[in-house]
Amino acid sequence: MLVGQATLETRLLLRNGEQLLLTIIIPTFLLVVLTTVPIVDIDSGRRIDFLTPGVLALAVMSTAFTGQAIATGYERRYGVLKWLGATPLPRWILLGGKIASVLLVEALQVTVLCVVAYALGWHPHGSPLAVAVLLVVGTGAFAGLGLLMAGTLRAETTLAVANLVWVLLLIGGGVIVPIDRFPDAVQPVLEALPITALSDGLRDVLQHGAAFPWASVGILAVWAAAACTAAALTFRWE
Repeated sequence: MLVGQATLETRLLLRNGEQLLLTIIIPTFLLVVLTTVPIVDIDSGRRIDFLTPGVLALAVMSTAFTGQAIATGYERRYGVLKWLGATPLPRWILLGGKIASVLLVEALQVTVLCVVAYALGWHPHGSPLAVAVLLVVGTGAFAGLGLLMAGTLRAETTLAVANLVWVLLLIGGGVIVPIDRFPDAVQPVLEALPITALSDGLRDVLQHGAAFPWASVGILAVWAAAACTAAALTFRWE
């Protein structure tokens, strides 16, 4: 049942042109443009080596948080979740299918972005296992936040807030602008955000060859545990 639900969720997600724009096309466009055009000054090594981990983190946030929150919010508004909740399918399988579909789409995103980055001259370092752990724990954090928002707010509010948060974290989450460019007073706050932890963790591994970014994984794990618990306690199916 879980495989069937995950397959259905993935097909619905890939058929949505707006979701594909948000999850694949925009991150790929940003990677190409920001690598080839020096819009943002980067002092930390080559541009492609700095930008690729950040864009990978952005792709995870786009799918697990923004896209998931908007899609689930409108499913709740139109009564889809209420109807599915009344079927024999257990609710944990419904939510599990959504998270599994997110992971499948993220695998496609990572593949596309890595191919483009290699074409632009990217030379990654570090352990693929460490990267996988970061991506999975980061997905848990963002998916929990997305479901928390979708299960408590109106669909229109979710749409507006999710897109606003996406833009704000793109700018202030260490994705394309180094955190040290921001005022000292706000840097500790920005460093505690899940997008910053994921960006920095991927950068530590892929750019600097770190063995395992324990601090980044720890921050993401705390966000994942808190967000998923809050979503489970407050999620409304109608």
